[in-house]
Amino acid sequence: MNFTPKANEIKENIESKLSRYFGASSADATREQVYKSVALTLKDILTEKRKAFKNEVNEKGAKRVYYMCMEFLLGRSLRTNLCNLGLTEEYKTALDELGFELDDLYGCEPDAGLGNGGLGRLAACFMDSLSSLDYPATGFSICYEYGLFKQMIVDGMQIELPDIWLPGGEVWLVPRTDRTFHVQFGGRVKEQWTNGRCEISYEDYEEIEAVPYDMMISGADSKAVSQLRLWRARDIHNFNMGLFTQGQYTKALEESTNAEIISKVLYPSDNHTEGKLLRLSQQYFLVSASCQSIIRDHMAVYGTLDNLPEKVAIHINDTHPALCIPELMRILIDQYFFDWDKAWDIVTRTVSYTNHTVMPEALETWNEDLFRLKLPRIHMIIKEINQRFCEEAWKHFPGNWDRISKMSIIAYSQVRMANLSVIGSHSINGVSKLHSDILVDDVFKDFYRIYPERFTNVTNGIAHRRWLCYSNPGLSSFIEGLIGTGYRHAPEELAELKRFADDKNVLSDLAEIKHQNKVAFSNLLMKKTGKCLDPNFVFDVQIKRLHEYKRQLLNALNIINLYCDLKENPNLDIQPQAFIFGAKAAPGYAMAKEIIKLLCFIGRDIENDPRLREKLQVVFLEDYNVSMAEALIPAAEISEQISLAGKEASGTGCMKLMINGALTIGTLDGANVEMLAAAGDENMFIFGLNKNEVEDLWIKGYRSAEYYANNYHLQRIIDRMNVGFAGQSFAGIASYLLSGHGVADPYMCLADFESYRTTHEKAIDIYGDKERWCRMSLMNIASAGFFAADRAINDYAEKIWGLKRLNND
Repeated sequence: MNFTPKANEIKENIESKLSRYFGASSADATREQVYKSVALTLKDILTEKRKAFKNEVNEKGAKRVYYMCMEFLLGRSLRTNLCNLGLTEEYKTALDELGFELDDLYGCEPDAGLGNGGLGRLAACFMDSLSSLDYPATGFSICYEYGLFKQMIVDGMQIELPDIWLPGGEVWLVPRTDRTFHVQFGGRVKEQWTNGRCEISYEDYEEIEAVPYDMMISGADSKAVSQLRLWRARDIHNFNMGLFTQGQYTKALEESTNAEIISKVLYPSDNHTEGKLLRLSQQYFLVSASCQSIIRDHMAVYGTLDNLPEKVAIHINDTHPALCIPELMRILIDQYFFDWDKAWDIVTRTVSYTNHTVMPEALETWNEDLFRLKLPRIHMIIKEINQRFCEEAWKHFPGNWDRISKMSIIAYSQVRMANLSVIGSHSINGVSKLHSDILVDDVFKDFYRIYPERFTNVTNGIAHRRWLCYSNPGLSSFIEGLIGTGYRHAPEELAELKRFADDKNVLSDLAEIKHQNKVAFSNLLMKKTGKCLDPNFVFDVQIKRLHEYKRQLLNALNIINLYCDLKENPNLDIQPQAFIFGAKAAPGYAMAKEIIKLLCFIGRDIENDPRLREKLQVVFLEDYNVSMAEALIPAAEISEQISLAGKEASGTGCMKLMINGALTIGTLDGANVEMLAAAGDENMFIFGLNKNEVEDLWIKGYRSAEYYANNYHLQRIIDRMNVGFAGQSFAGIASYLLSGHGVADPYMCLADFESYRTTHEKAIDIYGDKERWCRMSLMNIASAGFFAADRAINDYAEKIWGLKRLNND
């Protein structure tokens, strides 16, 4: 098959798809039909490329990586695939001849509802780089019928609606009904010894079929195409026609519905037992189907599992797929009859683990009784793993049962996924230098004493081609006019931009590109929402999950301070500022939802005051997603990375904003530390307590009320919260900051406020010096090459997976 077709061939292929799948021609086809036909032609190209690449991998016996993650936040695929394949202009020409605009078709595609936030977006970036660098790779996740949720803001309150993405998104999926696997839940386990071998059988279990749907992930100018295999749950039993004919319609459908609910929704609410059971079922469904698929493919090529660690790397992205460790043990012991020690050696040399959080509530645990009920055989295997580990730990910490109990997988009626991940992996990494240091110094310090060789760091990275080249074509063309196109595949070459730091013409052009991006985003916002955003304002952006530790509330405190300044003196001469937020709160997270409401009501109050809105705007972007990010990030001027030091593992939004020229206001947290080292403190705005100072303040006794009592600005802000905005009081948040329900202000917004306020003022003052601001912006772009996913993937391949690129013979 021709992987680089010309416009005439593309035109014929599109017409063929229209006729075959829709019974239409270009003359009477709808825009949606043409979009799907275009996608089908691209899917054909990608599928054939994937086939050729897979054959080469098998012929060479190359090692491959399998990347497991509960979410992949892919966004839209059409534009990315066209750009990666170098076919944008050819398709544009073909579509022009058919009477359609390519840009119009982009809008037909929904964002794939397979992810939530940074974890899923990182996984998507990594799949892009794995393909672009010609590494053999497959991703595994679940084919969710509905994504996280579609966010609607009604009177300031977040309302969750179903995220229906499959009608427009499934065109990219390839059903593989020839590769289904069965996953078993519940029941009883029977052990029977035959000829010196323990044979395992199951009784009264529930069995569900896992059906794979493959999505092809293209690479930029590469021969590799990675595969993202998404599992859909299906009832294994035939439809109960007897019940249906008797009129028991609901009962007849009940079994299939119960099975299919596993792949219905990403991250179902787990504040009740049913939700916890569903989440646990989702995680085991993912790893069981994936492990069976890996073993099947490996055996088809090699006929033995003895060489699994030499040919396969399995990477678990956070703790959600941790059950792949006991599941692999189950397959090796129960189905292939390996002895325990041999099986454990294979598993631990195959599996590696990335930790993504230091937040205690995110280190997953399961109630042991619930776990045993749902996964009896896996529970038995984990008990054995735990017993053997505790015996090993005793040798390192003799008599110290308290320490060993904290390290054990099962203790106090809880099953701990993070401990399982560490014990069953040959490599454990954090996602920024600071985060990795916290893991070995604090979170996993006792494990580090036993397994120091297992711990390493791989700082996160972003798909720089997507987030710079494709999302910001004006800036990328500008860069290529200065330093050429080499940075597209060697992002470290962006450093060559530093030699233009004092070129006034370059800085002036950079300012104009940013302004045009702001105009484009303002126009898009007006078209989508009817909201008017003045491109002459500073665009100050905070885009991330709504969580207390990410401190959108601290940002709100500063906005309220500006609001009070302008209320007291409407003629105050200040730079007009627009604060733009994009965030979703977990459905059961009451405080996060209240912060969203606060931001919305501040914005409403300002909008209702003609004098205030000339100098201040607050915009909360409803249902913020990848496609919106691709428009907003090129327009952003200030990047808010203001989490409490020691809480953010890394972050990747900070990197996307940096490579697009936004200047960071941030704490010494996560990747900010390495960004500061790369760009220099003269090109970032750092404020607040560092990690050690935060810890010292907790030890001494943090009293937020003291900061309130000693700071006039905070007194004004808290008082205003009690009064409220647009007729709505936020006394609850004021109380949370000063008294709380346990610990007041647990993420130290008041402790860091004054430093944040003055740093913000400094940034706005410098913004008035356009040449200086643009020089700082250019230096950030020039320093961003290290934070590309290509570098991160090469680090994983060399340090952890033992993987080689297929273009390096």
